[in-house]
Amino acid sequence: MIHGWLARRRAPQRTNAAPLFVAATAAYGANVALGVAVATKTIDTRDFRWVHHALYIATCVSTAAALSAGVWGRPRHASRRAALALTPAIAPLAAIPYLGTHSAKHPLVALAAAPFIVAGLVCSRIATDRK
Repeated sequence: MIHGWLARRRAPQRTNAAPLFVAATAAYGANVALGVAVATKTIDTRDFRWVHHALYIATCVSTAAALSAGVWGRPRHASRRAALALTPAIAPLAAIPYLGTHSAKHPLVALAAAPFIVAGLVCSRIATDRK
């Protein structure tokens, strides 16, 4: 009886990883847009500063989820390439909380992640495993 259950059990299917890279890019873009609006005094976030922090956390979580796609994402080759392209974004994202928000370093380090986040998105959208 157990043998029949094991025979029917299927291997886990790989999931399309591209939406994770889209989510990471969207969270990062929203965070940058809010940061630019605050820096140019278009928006005053004194009463709801937590929104920028929440977007930063969403960016970090969605980036980590997209990086995990290198292991289980499909198409396999594109997911791994996209995860490798995104990996260097970890350093600036990790450094941001330690730099302070009122220095010139904060926006420069935050923008240092942009090329890697965009490269991860582009690589995730290119399906190289097509037959």
